[in-house]
Amino acid sequence: METIIDQPLAMFFFSLVLTIAASEIGVQLVTRLRLNVGDLVQFGIIQTATLTLVALVIGFTFAMAVSRYDQRKNLEAEEANAIGTAYLRAGLLPEADAAKVRARLKDYLGQRIGWYSRTEHRDLDAIDAVTARTQEELWEAVRVPVAAQQTAVTALVAASMNDAINSQGYTQAAWWNRIPTAGWMLMLVLAFCANVLLGMGAKAREQHGLVFVLPVVLALAFLLIADIDGPRGGLIDVGPRNLVSLARSLGVP
Repeated sequence: METIIDQPLAMFFFSLVLTIAASEIGVQLVTRLRLNVGDLVQFGIIQTATLTLVALVIGFTFAMAVSRYDQRKNLEAEEANAIGTAYLRAGLLPEADAAKVRARLKDYLGQRIGWYSRTEHRDLDAIDAVTARTQEELWEAVRVPVAAQQTAVTALVAASMNDAINSQGYTQAAWWNRIPTAGWMLMLVLAFCANVLLGMGAKAREQHGLVFVLPVVLALAFLLIADIDGPRGGLIDVGPRNLVSLARSLGVP
């Protein structure tokens, strides 16, 4: 099920509205309560400390998103290599078995490209079910000839097929490894508090135009983090580039 963190543009507008509203709350607090925060030394310290904490948390979260993005790209390349190796080693089997395994590997490769290319989450369950059946068929197609002739050569074929199937599980785990919802909530709460303080300080100095600068900057930061953290769709995604290259080399349409 999709949430707001799966939609970078929705996250941008939500955080923008939230932070602008927080700034306005700060302005209204100073106006209605007639607070004179401009003369309070402690207010400046608190405001600076809060903004610093917001910057640190956003930077830390951005680093988390980038590391996960790199991991997904690397696993896509490893999956393509594993499928390519399994295809090559299938040629070590008897001719009829090799042709059967290679034909199903081509089908499997097409399914994996389709999984990466889908942007609608509702289609993934059907793709996962087809992929699971194909994996069972691939393993059965290798198990029978390997069991009939247990040699070091056939063991290589079984090991490479096992790696190809396992690589899908590693990829799926990496795509599930997202920034926790609690992390997003913490960032939004800190951004809210920082903008309240910003609104209070801007009202005290009659600099109302400045209250819109930080909300826009924070919303852009949240947009970037959500886009990098979300591997499916968006401006920055993890495409099946290596799998497509492998498919072209194998003549898979």
